[in-house]
Amino acid sequence: MQIGLLSDTHSYLDPDLLKHFESCDELWHAGDIGDPAVLDQLEAFKPVRAVYGNIDDTEIRGRLPLNQDFTVSGLRVFMTHIGGYPGRYTARVRDVLREQKPDLYICGHSHILKVMMDKKLGVLHMNPGACGRHGFHQMRTALRFRIEGGIVIRPEVIELGLRAAIPRS
Repeated sequence: MQIGLLSDTHSYLDPDLLKHFESCDELWHAGDIGDPAVLDQLEAFKPVRAVYGNIDDTEIRGRLPLNQDFTVSGLRVFMTHIGGYPGRYTARVRDVLREQKPDLYICGHSHILKVMMDKKLGVLHMNPGACGRHGFHQMRTALRFRIEGGIVIRPEVIELGLRAAIPRS
């Protein structure tokens, strides 16, 4: 199974991102979608698993949960928008990771791309960075990876160009 992972679109869906995700079976969005039309576009393109983020309004919050906890192709996944990273988890996420013991923990919010193993808890952490045009990040990023036999393989960073290079409407 191939997954496209994105976060922090902030109401902007880069058309090039969909080209990168053509081969994906599912898209996972780690929150801060913004305009509900972005979610509509993604759902029309591929099956979507997503969580709401801190900037998302009541419509998005009515459509999406705070957390996603699921298993796909043998991989146990926990996804939320705000949660930190290994060594710097929020208390809420730290407790969930200790109790549920997922194989993969995904969050967004920081706009900083990270793929790192938490050896202490035995969980792979992924944050795809931000692919929208709002925030302090310089490069707009997303991730694409495969899941085989309950293992994440071949993670790829997708760079969509500099945030500042996009004209704002």
